[in-house]
Amino acid sequence: MRVFVTGHLGYIGVHLVELLLEAGHEVTGCDLGLFDGCEWEPFVRPQHELRKDVRAITEADLDGHDCVMHLAAISNDPMGDLNPGLTEAVNLDGSVQLARTAKAAGVGRFLFSGSCSVYGKGEKLDLQEGDPLNPLTAYAKSKIETERLVGEMVDDGFTAAFLRNATAFGHSPMLRIDLVVNNLLGSALAYNQIRIKSDGTPWRPLVHCRDIAHAFIAFMNAPADAINGKAINVGDNAQNYQVRDVADQVGRLIPGAEIVFTGEVGEDPRNYRVKFDLLNTLIPEFRPEYTLETGMEELHKKMIEHGFSAADFEGKQFVRLRTLQDRLGMLGAAGAA
Repeated sequence: MRVFVTGHLGYIGVHLVELLLEAGHEVTGCDLGLFDGCEWEPFVRPQHELRKDVRAITEADLDGHDCVMHLAAISNDPMGDLNPGLTEAVNLDGSVQLARTAKAAGVGRFLFSGSCSVYGKGEKLDLQEGDPLNPLTAYAKSKIETERLVGEMVDDGFTAAFLRNATAFGHSPMLRIDLVVNNLLGSALAYNQIRIKSDGTPWRPLVHCRDIAHAFIAFMNAPADAINGKAINVGDNAQNYQVRDVADQVGRLIPGAEIVFTGEVGEDPRNYRVKFDLLNTLIPEFRPEYTLETGMEELHKKMIEHGFSAADFEGKQFVRLRTLQDRLGMLGAAGAA
């Protein structure tokens, strides 16, 4: 198949390109390059690459492709809150426009990278797809509204599905440490302290970044009638953890590290434990390859090999918000082009 991947130079995108190529697909990657220079290790490139904002993608760019996998976004809560208007323009308006363009170009399948953060402050634990959504951030709100508007476009010739991904973690050639697991492990290596910004009680569903890439391929191969128009949680029931549980696992890997509650965010209102039964029912062949333990062990080994330090933890390379603050002008210019 011919697959068009947006955000192919990102934390998940580099894994997705590699897996698609290994499976024999022809891949076009499209990325603005906001995080050029943030790579940690070499990674595989697709056969074709476009350097442009997703809002500038044309029917000609998509011509002949069978599937669009849309990962590009201002990609987490703090970055989304940096400029909520721009977040809406890129994450919502850009995504809806891309879906319309894909449908007009005859692309048969559109897969959207959503987030379990749409549950926000969950009214209960063990949240399922039909439960109330309580988004707390511009990022989460953009994901919900994209699901709604793109969902209105589906028909027999245009399949769209929305992957509500659990919180990503783990090693990637485009490493990020602004994610809870990676951040706690990074702080332990940098300072010998496991620095928890909340009180440690919030729940998070976790999924390895490479398993998210595997999920996209499973959705691409799934029967259209199984997924069309559906928002589906992506993760594993056994991989829901409280933040303090993650800290304990870091402590097992780095026994000398002390757990420190910094009090930076106080009581974190984002609290969601999520169920993945619908995914297991609709795409039973998909199973995550990593657990929290195996994924963290792999990342810990990589960080040791790279000599991860306080300078890395405090710098811009692995924290997307710090890089984005310097490069917001690129998004503004791309949107005006």
